[in-house]
Amino acid sequence: MAAPRLLLIPEFTELAWETIRAGLSEWAEVASYDRPGVGGEPLAEGDVEAVRSGAITVHDLFTRRGLEEVDRRGWDRFFVVSDAWGNAAAARIAATRRDAVMGVALGHASLSFEMEGERPAVSREVWAAMGQLLRQDHREFIRHGIVQMTRGSVSDGAASEMLDRFPDGAFVSVTWEALGRDEERIGELLGAYGGPLLLAQHQGCITFTDEGFRDAVAAFPHAAVVRTEDAPSIRPEFVAALRDFCERVLAGDAALGARRLER
Repeated sequence: MAAPRLLLIPEFTELAWETIRAGLSEWAEVASYDRPGVGGEPLAEGDVEAVRSGAITVHDLFTRRGLEEVDRRGWDRFFVVSDAWGNAAAARIAATRRDAVMGVALGHASLSFEMEGERPAVSREVWAAMGQLLRQDHREFIRHGIVQMTRGSVSDGAASEMLDRFPDGAFVSVTWEALGRDEERIGELLGAYGGPLLLAQHQGCITFTDEGFRDAVAAFPHAAVVRTEDAPSIRPEFVAALRDFCERVLAGDAALGARRLER
């Protein structure tokens, strides 16, 4: 059986996957990259202003870059793996390339990034606090805010490495504000995709809520589920669950087939 191909969708930079990438590479072919505007990844002329004005969303940029990576590698069959703010791009790629995507694994899984209502997927209070720090000093936001927001899942060392890849504060601020206002219907995209799912929860996360994860599991009852003490993108148990998920899909386990989201 050929090794599965994993497209690792970053939240912002591929450094988020460095803790587990070696473990994934032992049994899979792995592709990762930075988001447009991060590290050496270029932005097309007008992209920043288009995001600022709302003409396009940051998820449009992130999805475009992921599809470019797949096409560059010539992959016709692959798995999509993402975490937290990368999940919208992952769901879009799956819905766009549904015949090529063999399965989707989402860390901090939720049906949206909704911050309002009785069952928000994301904590508005945490988002607002981090946004205030970002506006004051984007370097401190990267160095300390991300560490706090992830409860240490992003280490101080990893945050320091990220500083070298992030652009000036203006682009970071535009991206952050856009993420907060974009209404991305992740659940509907996954329903349109209709294939196998692995849903992972970061237990005790202060940003993504328990209600948001439970709603995702309820919407897709046939999905495989794993819970981790830290962000899935750094945990060995997520690696183990992902390997089992991929092997079951490749073996033709029909029980993993996702049903379309019903509303």
